[in-house]
Amino acid sequence: KEGGAPLMRRVQGYHDLRLDGIGDLLHRARGASVLDIGCNRGLAGFEFAYNGAERVMGMDNYEDGIVCARHVFCDLRSVKHRFEVVDLTGGEEAIRKAFGKDADLKHDIVLMLATYHKLKRIMPSSALSKLMKFFGSKTARYFGWRGYEDEIKALDADLGSVGLRRIHTSMISDIQPAAIWARQ
Repeated sequence: KEGGAPLMRRVQGYHDLRLDGIGDLLHRARGASVLDIGCNRGLAGFEFAYNGAERVMGMDNYEDGIVCARHVFCDLRSVKHRFEVVDLTGGEEAIRKAFGKDADLKHDIVLMLATYHKLKRIMPSSALSKLMKFFGSKTARYFGWRGYEDEIKALDADLGSVGLRRIHTSMISDIQPAAIWARQ
């Protein structure tokens, strides 16, 4: 217990397992900028920083996780970083409120690992579609996703409408399928 509340796991598997099926993106991290949507404690972003990413940004509605990510990254002086608490159900406006002008930055690699299905449960489909198009428009090179197979068709449509095409799908993981879309 810390502060009276028990500490609990928030993800399935370890942070490196969350990249199973899309780990090739790590080979494209050198010099890259990365945005991690639903970053939890920032450890997937840390893997990208460890592999040469120059900027890592993340967002999650889990405030303790964001504080942890800030602590982890404060020792990585060569990596520009920013982690903010964002309730994604507020859409683009919530992101702009949290990040200000940084909300307009493009990122070489955008990650959405095990987050889409959570939003799908609580957001109207039109609002989720608009949010995905926003994130797609902020993707300069690759969009990496992990979730449920039934989400892929909607992502193909939303990300495709902003110029991304699915180039890789992996069903090998014990956790969930993964896919990568690339800027065309």
